[in-house]
Amino acid sequence: MPYTSLVQLPVAVHRHLPLHAQEIYRAAFNNAWITYAARGDQRERIAHQVAWTAVKKHYVKKGDNWIARA
Repeated sequence: MPYTSLVQLPVAVHRHLPLHAQEIYRAAFNNAWITYAARGDQRERIAHQVAWTAVKKHYVKKGDNWIARA
């Protein structure tokens, strides 16, 4: 289930991440969704893990906020 818009992202992503981080998440998730198509039941879990990893390359969580890495 690739995301066609940011509004479709999971609530935890949509509510808490800055707009740019949401865009990173969406792009990484959609790419992983295609890449791991053969993984069957694990596909969605893997795609979410890949997406969070991509976000964490650019952002760090400080308290309740996500801050861009310098």
